[in-house]
Amino acid sequence: GAQIIDLMMLVIDVTKGMQTQSAECLVIGQIACQKMVVVLNKIDLLPEGKRQSAIEKMTKKMQKTLENTKFCGCPIVAVAAKPGGPEAPESENPLGVSELIEVLKSQAYLPSRDPLGHFLMAVDHCFSIKGQGTVMTGTILSGSVSLGDNVEIPALKVTKKVKSMQMFHTPVTYAMQGDRVGICVTQFDPKLLERGLICTPESLHTIHAAIISLRKIQYFRGALQTKAKFHITVGHETVMGRVMFFSPAPADFNEEIQENVFDFEKDYLYQEEYLSKDSNSSEENKENDQAEVQLPRQQWALLEFEKPVTCPKLCLVIGSKLDTDIHANTCRLAFHGVLLQGMEDKNYTETFLPKLKVYKLKHKEGQVERVMDDYSVIGRSLFKKETNIQIFVGLKVQLSTGEDGIIDGGFGQSGKFKIRIPDGLKPDTKMLLTVASKKKSKAGKGDTTKEDESSKNDSAQPVTISLLFKRYVFDTQKKMIQS
Repeated sequence: GAQIIDLMMLVIDVTKGMQTQSAECLVIGQIACQKMVVVLNKIDLLPEGKRQSAIEKMTKKMQKTLENTKFCGCPIVAVAAKPGGPEAPESENPLGVSELIEVLKSQAYLPSRDPLGHFLMAVDHCFSIKGQGTVMTGTILSGSVSLGDNVEIPALKVTKKVKSMQMFHTPVTYAMQGDRVGICVTQFDPKLLERGLICTPESLHTIHAAIISLRKIQYFRGALQTKAKFHITVGHETVMGRVMFFSPAPADFNEEIQENVFDFEKDYLYQEEYLSKDSNSSEENKENDQAEVQLPRQQWALLEFEKPVTCPKLCLVIGSKLDTDIHANTCRLAFHGVLLQGMEDKNYTETFLPKLKVYKLKHKEGQVERVMDDYSVIGRSLFKKETNIQIFVGLKVQLSTGEDGIIDGGFGQSGKFKIRIPDGLKPDTKMLLTVASKKKSKAGKGDTTKEDESSKNDSAQPVTISLLFKRYVFDTQKKMIQS
């Protein structure tokens, strides 16, 4: 509903200031609205002697709150809409309302409207008129509609002809984007459509999952984690959905933001959570490296809905935790974004997701057991005993001493394996490994003190083996890819 507002009025109880709900209204306003006026209400509850200073104090407080929002510097008006409260006699005149009307007049503007494109209307009321048909009232979000046009009610999967239309009790033959209109069509049960969308036939799609570009809402406390469930508001409905976050590959973190498109040719990096200054993954990086943590300019999520939703392309998406206690002093709105790509196929996991190239980086570490010759070593601890080493044959590895190697195959039955070193072992590496294995064999002859010493030396500087590869999350064959 917030998408149909051109000028927003945020009403604040002057005795209480910003409440959780006012903050949420402000957040939604920032996402879906361009202009705002703040109204401080109930000034009659302030003692007359201190009224002016209390109003000034609250005005300053509100100005401070709005400083970092798009509504910075917006008008703030103090009123008492009903002095004395609901029980007060009607003869009590409202305070400040005429000033408010003047402010609204000064803030009012003619929004730009476009009659082109598909007709789409948000219906917020539906009722039947005997002998006439069923009337749907609401706001036209895009396009236009004329008498005699066919309109689709996607939720009911029916198409109906427009019999008559009214705007503010006046019959009309045409209405366009931004108009409030009542549209009368042939009879159907109004209980079936309390609210929803109606449109040009076949212009909306019903989707089971979607890719969105998104931003975290700064007031939401806590991380946005992959696999978490959120209430997803999209089109004209709210459904439960599970999220998976992903970002550009690290080399593309600074790439220009791509508005309203998604590129399926690119590789994307899977994220356990949405990356922000306060996320865990960036905390870890901070500890490892005091440098400023680099965040991607754009991030995306895969949304999987618990039940299909009908919505236009590129529509606004809001993710919330609406099961949070309403009395808790916390923002329930978690993120907002734009729907870039919907998945209409029920079997999207097989037909669509394999096109989405989101990868995880895998890192395995093992140790060199011993040297075989100048061009090969035996490794251990990289794989479990039961691993089929055959699938890793041909993958590149690197020794901690700098040599590049290739996994050549298994060695024995205990998960050990052979590594070929195409450029040969460095003399220093060979010496290091020969010394280590000599100590081991000596220690093996029952000299316990030597064994302790040798394990000390051995653990002081083992030669480790690093295996790095990518695996695509939706690749059914689970292939391992190395650049």
